[in-house]
Amino acid sequence: MSEMIASIVVILLSIVMLVYWFRYTCILLVQSGVEEVRAASAAVQRNFSFGEVQNQLRSETALEPLRQALQRDYEVLTYLVRHASGLELATFEERLLVWDYRLMQLWYAVTKTVAPEQARHAVTEMASIVGILAGRLGQRAGVQSEA
Repeated sequence: MSEMIASIVVILLSIVMLVYWFRYTCILLVQSGVEEVRAASAAVQRNFSFGEVQNQLRSETALEPLRQALQRDYEVLTYLVRHASGLELATFEERLLVWDYRLMQLWYAVTKTVAPEQARHAVTEMASIVGILAGRLGQRAGVQSEA
């Protein structure tokens, strides 16, 4: 019986550590990717709404329209990845960002009525992730900045 309890404790601790590692890694990826978002070409920023969403998050109180705009951006990105030749989420980091985006979608759904500030943080992180992925795909596609 005590061996079974010890096994359950080890499994639970392993799961907790895996979740901690995932969140910490995603936070580091998003923080380091902020420069990529700023450096994203004008063409990429013009064709996606993540930049406008980030600006509106500072003052806008209604989060749902902003989340919907990000969802449209995300759907366009995933469509491009599936259908455009040579565009793919090639690195493990990019796949982690996609998983983090999905986790933030879930977190937003859970917190939007109970904890609006947490929901705002989730939308902010979602906007950063879309910006990072759009910038990377734009670089791979060779989208040039119009100065």
